[in-house]
Amino acid sequence: MVIVPTAISAWYLWTRAVDQYVSTVGFSIRKEDSAPSIDFLGGLTQFAGGSTASDTDILYDFLQSEDIVARIDAAVDLRGKFSKEWPNDPIFAYDPNGTIENLTRHWKRQVDVLYDTTTRLITLRVSAYTPEDALAIANATFEESSRTINRLSDVARDDATRFTRNELARAQEKLTTARQALTAFRMRTQIVDPTADLEGQMGILNSLQAALAETLIELDTLRENATDRDQRVIQTEKKVDAIRNRISEEREKFSASSEGPGGENYAELMAEYEKLSSDMLFDQTAYRSARAAHDIAQAEAQRQSRYLAAHIEPKLAEASLVPNRPYLLACVFGALLLGWSVMLLIYYSVRDRR
Repeated sequence: MVIVPTAISAWYLWTRAVDQYVSTVGFSIRKEDSAPSIDFLGGLTQFAGGSTASDTDILYDFLQSEDIVARIDAAVDLRGKFSKEWPNDPIFAYDPNGTIENLTRHWKRQVDVLYDTTTRLITLRVSAYTPEDALAIANATFEESSRTINRLSDVARDDATRFTRNELARAQEKLTTARQALTAFRMRTQIVDPTADLEGQMGILNSLQAALAETLIELDTLRENATDRDQRVIQTEKKVDAIRNRISEEREKFSASSEGPGGENYAELMAEYEKLSSDMLFDQTAYRSARAAHDIAQAEAQRQSRYLAAHIEPKLAEASLVPNRPYLLACVFGALLLGWSVMLLIYYSVRDRR
């Protein structure tokens, strides 16, 4: 039960098990401002809420998933590298006819993912049958991890700016609608600026009032030196009446019953124009505020972007470290000896009861 299986294991380890080489890569997730690797989704969770997973936790889970196995298999032919010694070494080699699930289980045997939760550092130890294969897998894993972090960073950036982008689009749409409404008003009424038109009308009215005052003074002067039948007095009185009629007509334009250039009520046109102008002014202010908020959000999202930094570069192995034959043989012998001891104790216990 102990010696024979141990002997078979020793024969397999030293005659059939093929030497494997290890390539190591270590990395961490950093921010552009050189702050330590902390929550990658911190900004995202402020919007989504409820999540406490850090960027390193996400990457650690990704490194043990079928997703990265499939990606690296497509990049460097993972099946071919892991099955080079099949069927010569059926225990340590991978069966090339296996499924993606089988390949993922073999990946977890060949790639040790070490994660220090205190320092947030990840170290990968990749084993393969040649130093070149181990180095290629280590480099592909690092590159795929970097792409994943960049992809997640883009998602977080987009999430951080989504609200301000939507607000900017709404503000722009409102401003466009307000400008179109004001343009339609000007085309309908043929008035570019009713305020300027009103100021012009007020200027005319003021001029008429000044002319009326001068004419009245002139009329008073004439009456002191001439009779009422004097042609100069009569003509001046007619001039006064004409100016007064003109003033009444100009003032009529400001009444509720007056009509504008298009035949519409002038007072209502003024009220409509003031409403459209105030709406456009408000929408312009809202648009400027939304644009400024969006620019700030974009700058903040860019400043907080993450990237993968390797503190241990993968190197070409010079000596085989796997499998550790003495250690594996000792484990087999210890397990068999323990099992044999337990069975022996059970046997003596049953015999003593009889």
